[in-house]
Amino acid sequence: MRMRFEEHKSLKAFNTFGLEAFATYFIEINNVKDLELLFKDPIYSSNEKLILGGGSNILFTKDFNGLVIKNNIKGIEIVNAKENIVKAGAGENWHEFVMFCIDKGLGGIENLSLIPGCVGASPMQNIGAYGVEIKDVFHELSAFDLTSGTMRTFSKEECDFGYRESVFKRKYKNRYLIVDVSFKLSKDHQLSTHYGAINDELKKMGIEKPSIKDVSNAVIAIRQSKLPDPKEIGNAGSFFKNPEVSAEKYQSLKKDFDALVAYPLENGNYKLAAGWLIEQSGLKGFEMNGAAVHNKQALVLVNKNNTTGQNIYQLSDYVLSKVFDKFGVQLEREVNII
Repeated sequence: MRMRFEEHKSLKAFNTFGLEAFATYFIEINNVKDLELLFKDPIYSSNEKLILGGGSNILFTKDFNGLVIKNNIKGIEIVNAKENIVKAGAGENWHEFVMFCIDKGLGGIENLSLIPGCVGASPMQNIGAYGVEIKDVFHELSAFDLTSGTMRTFSKEECDFGYRESVFKRKYKNRYLIVDVSFKLSKDHQLSTHYGAINDELKKMGIEKPSIKDVSNAVIAIRQSKLPDPKEIGNAGSFFKNPEVSAEKYQSLKKDFDALVAYPLENGNYKLAAGWLIEQSGLKGFEMNGAAVHNKQALVLVNKNNTTGQNIYQLSDYVLSKVFDKFGVQLEREVNII
C-alpha cells in the first residue's frame, strides 16, 4: 500500500505567521503505523524532511524543497492514576491538553495555559512561562527514529533540557518525530504565582486562595492582554529568547540602566527580559516592510501587512543589531528558521 502524498502543497494554513510557502511533498501522519508505512516509501527516503506540529514556532523564508510531515497523532489518557501520569499524542493542541488536565484536577502546567502549538513541541524546546518549564513535570516521551524506522523512549535525563532547549534541538535535530509525551502532574502541588503579574491578576479577580483553574484563568487573561492572537495577526509568540548574562555583565548594565528587568539564576548568572531590552531600544511598534515589532509586547514580531518571511527575518536582524548596539547583549531567535 502506497502513501498518498500531496504535491506542491501550500503551507500558509500550517504556520501561525500565515506566510505563503510551498512544500514539494506533504503528508499527514495519524499513528505509528502511518509512520512505519511512510518510512518504506521511496518519496520518504529520497527527500529532505520537515516535521510540522502546530506551526507556531516556525518562520518560512522560502519554499521547502522536500517532504513536510504533519504530525497529527492524537489521544489523551491518564496512564497511571496513582502517580498522576498523563500521556498525550504529539499532535494534540497544547492548550486543550492543559484544560483537560485542569478539568481532572491535575496541576503543574496551569502556568503554561494558552501557549500556542502542539504537545509534541513542548519537550523539544522545553516550553516555559511564568516560572514553570516542561522539565518540571516531564516524565518521558516516545519518538520515531526517522533514520532507522524504530521507536525509542526518552527519559527526562536523556532529553537534556535547558532554557528553551533539549537534545532534539541539538544532537538529535531532525532525527526524531515525537509520537507522545507523558507528564507527571499533581493533585496537591505548590502553586507558582510569584512570577510576572499573576498575583496582581488574582487580586484583580478578587481571589485570595487560588485553585489551579484560577491560576490558569489569570495566565490566560495576562496573555490575552499582551499577546496578539495569531488568528487576527500572524505571529509565532515570543520570537527571541531571554538572554543569560554573567553577574559581572548584569552589574555593569544595572549601573547604566537602573530599571533593568532581570532574574537571578541558580548558576549565579542573570536572565534578562528580552522584551524590555527591545522596548528600551526604541523598537516597540517599529515597522519594516510589512513586518513589525508588536506594540504591546516587544518580544513578538508580527506579520502586519501580508509580508514575507524574508522581511520578518530582516526585521529580526535589525532588532538583534539595535539591542546589541545599546546593551552589548546578543539576543537569540527562539523561532525555527526555514
